[in-house]
Amino acid sequence: MTEITVYTTTPCPYCTRVKRLLDSKGLEYNEINLARDPDGRSELVGRTGMMTFPQVLIGDTVIGGFTETRAAAESGELDRVLAAAAG
Repeated sequence: MTEITVYTTTPCPYCTRVKRLLDSKGLEYNEINLARDPDGRSELVGRTGMMTFPQVLIGDTVIGGFTETRAAAESGELDRVLAAAAG
């Protein structure tokens, strides 16, 4: 299975929403909560170029935050990225 990573913080309603979206699709993911992890935040910027939460990655492909992930799910792009990463 392709590795899905979700960078989150607390409190964060969009983090909760993106996890619910992934759960509703039956997808397993690794959550990395960076609420009190300055080194992890540097890793997030290095991997995604962004400092906003949440951030969803499939393998090394940045999907984005909740809005981008929802749009990818609705358009079928999320399934295409998952299939390509499993490939």
